[in-house]
Amino acid sequence: MNYILSDGNHREDLFPFTLTRPVAGIRIGILTIAEKWEKWLKAPVSFRTEDYLSEKFPLRTNDQNMVINGSYLPNSALVQAVQKLKMGEVLMDNDGYIAYVTDRPEMQFEASSYIAVPFTGSVLAIRKTWDIFSNNAAVLQSDFDLVTKGRKSEPIPDTNQVKNPENIFIEEGAVVDFCILNASTGPIYIGKNALMMEGCTVRGGLALCDNAILKMGAKIYGAVTAGPGSKLGGEVNNAVLFANSNKGHDGFLGNSVLGEWCNIGADTNTSNLKNNYAPVRLWNYKIEGFEKTGLQFCGLMMGDHSKCGINVMFNTGTVVGVSANIFGSGFPRNFIPSFSWGGASGYTTFRTNKAFEVAEAMMKRRNMDFNGTEAKILEHVFELTQKWRNF
Repeated sequence: MNYILSDGNHREDLFPFTLTRPVAGIRIGILTIAEKWEKWLKAPVSFRTEDYLSEKFPLRTNDQNMVINGSYLPNSALVQAVQKLKMGEVLMDNDGYIAYVTDRPEMQFEASSYIAVPFTGSVLAIRKTWDIFSNNAAVLQSDFDLVTKGRKSEPIPDTNQVKNPENIFIEEGAVVDFCILNASTGPIYIGKNALMMEGCTVRGGLALCDNAILKMGAKIYGAVTAGPGSKLGGEVNNAVLFANSNKGHDGFLGNSVLGEWCNIGADTNTSNLKNNYAPVRLWNYKIEGFEKTGLQFCGLMMGDHSKCGINVMFNTGTVVGVSANIFGSGFPRNFIPSFSWGGASGYTTFRTNKAFEVAEAMMKRRNMDFNGTEAKILEHVFELTQKWRNF
């Protein structure tokens, strides 16, 4: 069986993160959704996504293909149900299709062409941006169980103060010294060659993924993911950084999601609670307006390659697009379109040639190249998001 992860019906609800990746490229817990499926299925996956993303995330087809909705997170019951499907059958729930078997995976799904098989088990799907941080604690625990099953952690150095050490897993090459690790409220996973500097205070759960760094004196309150290559410092609560993003200095980040290659300036703070305690509304690209989240706590959603300067103050429920650069005093607006340059005093368009220079410089610091494939994706995003840059 050839496995393909499709974008499903909620791709636009998950902008700005899915402007630059398939839905299954979203990281939640320790792994991306695609990485979770590969571990559960013990097989590689490919992607059926937008044409402009397909060079970076290609589609592989075969005579027999299992197309899985990439917004769904695998669990034992779901994987069993998926693997029982036969050619021409589709697994359905109340929201639509979960998976189907076809010999024409490039075609869009039409329910009338398949025999429906209902799925009544418990399942989690990522349909809104705030689902990422809201479900991070539960998914971090399930990923921890999946990744560490049958394996033995590297020893925890005795320089650390530890509670519930059985809920801590350290991969080879990681360095953790002179820290406080409390895993009674969630697991603590420390990836390969990750570094936890001295004086960090961690209340689980935490996923410090491969090559990530937790800066000296950081205060982590739980349900936090620092994706591969990320740097994290200051005060952080219930936040997800996809990969290679930096929030390395003092300042608060809570109930928030940062994509890849983001940088948060020193002493920047994110409000995650309105001062009248009202439920938070968040910009939704699909409806082109602010949507009720039903949440009292909701901070910052920042797309790939966006940056902010020192001492920026983000309002509760702020959405920042791709390749934006925010700076200056005062509170910026709570929807900042992609390729915006400025702050509370006003914005201009951040031209692609300048944005590409920044992306190239940042990626070079991680010994990675900003190549033509990346440039074409961002050029398409620039055009796609033009209508919101009505400065």
